[in-house]
Amino acid sequence: MLWTVLFTYPLMVGIQVISARIGRVSGRGLATNIRQQFPGWLLYGIVGLLLIANTINIAADVAAMGDALKLMIGGPRHVYAVFFGSVSLILQIFIPYTRYVRVLKWLTLALLSYVATAFVVYIPWSQVLTRTLLPHLSWKQEYITTVVAVFGTTISPYLFFWQASQEIEEQQARPGAKPLKDAPDQAPANLRRIKVDTTIGMGFSNIVAFFIILTTAVTLNLNGVTDIQTSAQAAAALRPLAGEFAFWLFSAGIIGTGLLAVPVLAGSAAYAMAGAFEWRNSLELKLLVAKRFYGIIAIATLIGVALCFAPIEPIAALYWSAVINGVISVPMMAVIMVMATRPGVMGRFVISLRLRILGWLCTGIMALAMVAMFWFLGG
Repeated sequence: MLWTVLFTYPLMVGIQVISARIGRVSGRGLATNIRQQFPGWLLYGIVGLLLIANTINIAADVAAMGDALKLMIGGPRHVYAVFFGSVSLILQIFIPYTRYVRVLKWLTLALLSYVATAFVVYIPWSQVLTRTLLPHLSWKQEYITTVVAVFGTTISPYLFFWQASQEIEEQQARPGAKPLKDAPDQAPANLRRIKVDTTIGMGFSNIVAFFIILTTAVTLNLNGVTDIQTSAQAAAALRPLAGEFAFWLFSAGIIGTGLLAVPVLAGSAAYAMAGAFEWRNSLELKLLVAKRFYGIIAIATLIGVALCFAPIEPIAALYWSAVINGVISVPMMAVIMVMATRPGVMGRFVISLRLRILGWLCTGIMALAMVAMFWFLGG
């Protein structure tokens, strides 16, 4: 699967840049723009599926953090899961966006623990390079479904909503900043920033994904450990194979990643719901001013925490929520591409031919993978 990391990188950059441009140019989130441009059934269908997938993701992330901390220090994993979910919720509600976003940016450093883990185990780099550039592809149903899951966890609808909404948050936080449709003189600097930030950010994301896949392959899979149901099992299995230091790095990475992911998942769901139903929404607003917006964050997070007590397997939940994301990303990307080329949404800043080709290529590839998956599932 290492080839998927290289393959998805330009596609991720393209669709995330387009999502960010829609938010910065129009001054409105994706859901608000969809509501104004498309029929309600399409909007509510996309937002509903996004809310379900994000809540399942939150449950799996919170459970993973609880398991990881239990492995590290002992104690009750359910209590730890409730603690992590509560901390994330409180921070989102009571810390203004301009301060909270700094916390999230520092938390991204936790992802480097996955990269560091790879350098404390033996890796046959020549074979890695060969398998990455010349992969053994398969038409088996499991392989195709896993490709859709990898696509769905990297080219994911919640990231589309989050990035467009963060552009609006940044605009509102800066004195004098306006939607680019209304202030075209601000466009060159902002469009350049979006391109650079997204290119670097997606590059960082895919480097981390590459090392997660690689570490798993050369430790667990190579030693026949293929039935992993929880992150705790993954970390515990890693301990005798890769050593104590790798175990601690991997476990710390699980906690840091969860603390980074939960607010993004809950926040993107809230932005989508608020845009769909015309609610006031911003992480900069006080609780009483945006009660329904924060209510969605609370509901998604608390249901996610509650699901930790259900007899569900976190890894399976993450896997199938990624597949759901891969499926719903196809109509979502098609909608984004249509909006990005409409002057009614973008004014004079409709996307270039190069971005149109990249965006539709990404949409087409995701659609082909989805069709192939359903074809083989049906067969």
